[in-house]
Amino acid sequence: MAFWDLRRLLSPSRRDPAIALGFIAGSAAVGMLAWSGETQALPVACLFPTLWAFAPNRFVATLVALAYFLAASRGLPAGVSIFYATDMGVALGLWFAASLLFVLVHGLLWPSKPGWQRSLRYAIALFLMAFPPFGITGWASPITVAGVLFPGWGWISLLAMAFGLLAMTTRVWPIAGLGLCLAWAASAVSWIAPQPPAGWAGIDTQFNQDGTKSRSAYGQQQATAALVRKAAKKGVTRIVLPEGAFGTWTPTTEHFWRNALSGLDVTVAGGAIVVDETGYDNVMIEVSGHGARILYRERMPVPISMWQPWTTGGVRAQFFDNPRARFAGTPIAPLICYEQLLIWPVLQSMIPKPEVIVAIGNGWWTGETNIIAVQRASAEAWASLFHLPLVTAFNK
Repeated sequence: MAFWDLRRLLSPSRRDPAIALGFIAGSAAVGMLAWSGETQALPVACLFPTLWAFAPNRFVATLVALAYFLAASRGLPAGVSIFYATDMGVALGLWFAASLLFVLVHGLLWPSKPGWQRSLRYAIALFLMAFPPFGITGWASPITVAGVLFPGWGWISLLAMAFGLLAMTTRVWPIAGLGLCLAWAASAVSWIAPQPPAGWAGIDTQFNQDGTKSRSAYGQQQATAALVRKAAKKGVTRIVLPEGAFGTWTPTTEHFWRNALSGLDVTVAGGAIVVDETGYDNVMIEVSGHGARILYRERMPVPISMWQPWTTGGVRAQFFDNPRARFAGTPIAPLICYEQLLIWPVLQSMIPKPEVIVAIGNGWWTGETNIIAVQRASAEAWASLFHLPLVTAFNK
């Protein structure tokens, strides 16, 4: 017996509760550390495939997946309770509901027999959680680590990361783990967080948007315009504002912003909602003193709170539409909020070869959680993977 065969070494009895608790607690620790909001901590997620593959039985493997996902998304209950102004019981229910697809996929695909089936089944799970329909809740995927371990390699890095993760489900996982650790150490020595291009800037804001004030309140628009003018005076010509910065986009809002930017050599991209009789779109708007246009329509809004396909009136999901936009003449990969945590919106946006990643979000509801930090870390990992400049803007 090889010393690294965890399931045989640590499982003299598959019903040993201490062994099961060890796997579950280890998976929770991995999820908590990897998704702490620190970009350089993301590689800890590479241990999840090992804990899943060598779990003593299917039930424990399912709990391993649940523990990892819940730990990775631990900020969700507090955020949900703030967003819906509801008690923690409802928030906890939605937290567990968000984990169902991830847990279902990993629970059903867990291999009862050792060997090549472990790697094959994990490959299937990795793929299913990367693309719709399961991929609509596919956050906390270890494949995100590629940008930290192999920065700048692009698609080759993704392939290398996939093989590394599959190797972590085999009996040679210590060797694979050592290789990944060496890549991690090399990356950490030379790591430089992706930056905006010269002349670009993202502006973070702190506006309360809990419904007590209009999202397009005049005072908020004035304050935001003042921040833009201040940045323009420093020579910035391309400015990115957070999701929701423009509120509800109307002819009046457009008129305000065209006047505010009149005479300035600056183009602004920011979030807004565009409403019609069937619902609304969550969008990025490009505006300057010369005019305005819709830059991008969000492909994957947050399920349940925004995207509600079972009813009318919610935000529409564009799924595979408009993966690339052009902001002030520059091809960009636009990512709004939730999309930064998923796999397929990023990969789809990389196919047409953008020159900048623009990631915006509205985190007024996240409170003291690490949700915004996790989004930013994920965006940094993707930008590093494809060696692209990154511009972020969050309403905190």
